[in-house]
Amino acid sequence: MDYIIEVLPFLLDGFKTTLWVFGVTAIFSIPLGLIVCLLRLSKIKVISLLMQVYILVMRGTPLLLQITFIFFGLPILGIVLNRELATAIAFILNYAAYFAEIFRGGINSIDKGQFEAAKVLKLSKSTTYFGIIFPQVFKTVFPSLGNELITLVKDTSLVYILGLGDILRAARTLSNKDASLIPLFIAGSMYLVFIGILTLILRRVESKFEYYR
Repeated sequence: MDYIIEVLPFLLDGFKTTLWVFGVTAIFSIPLGLIVCLLRLSKIKVISLLMQVYILVMRGTPLLLQITFIFFGLPILGIVLNRELATAIAFILNYAAYFAEIFRGGINSIDKGQFEAAKVLKLSKSTTYFGIIFPQVFKTVFPSLGNELITLVKDTSLVYILGLGDILRAARTLSNKDASLIPLFIAGSMYLVFIGILTLILRRVESKFEYYR
């Protein structure tokens, strides 16, 4: 117990990195994913094609490679980013592509008759999407969004490639220094607790969409 109390501050300090990477990615990638989805569905072929290429690249290459390219590759083009900003951009762009495809599937699942009815009623596009379509889409895709957010929690450990001190890196460092597996077990428990809390929150939010069943 004394050892756990001794190492806990180091692990909590590393957990701050895990939290901010998760928070920043979730806050920015979901809206960006929705924008990419709408552009992907655009009737302007050039825009739609560009979004398809973007989604293909982001989903077809490892996130670790994307992080490495943004931090180490962009300086070749004269674009220098610090570790935190490079990490945030890589995570946001990567997850936005996944969220875009999730939203696209949700929009495509909506009966076309609802779009036609909105036109007959002369509703604006913003009213049609935000008042009718999007609430139903979010109800349909929310479980998939939740799964991606849970995956995001575990993917935050990839920040080690840029030397950022997340909880897993802190646990490995302590484990190697003290020749003990206890820090790794504590780190695993913290991940489990965080994902458990996140799951409960997601369930509460999902229940708010029961009206659209």
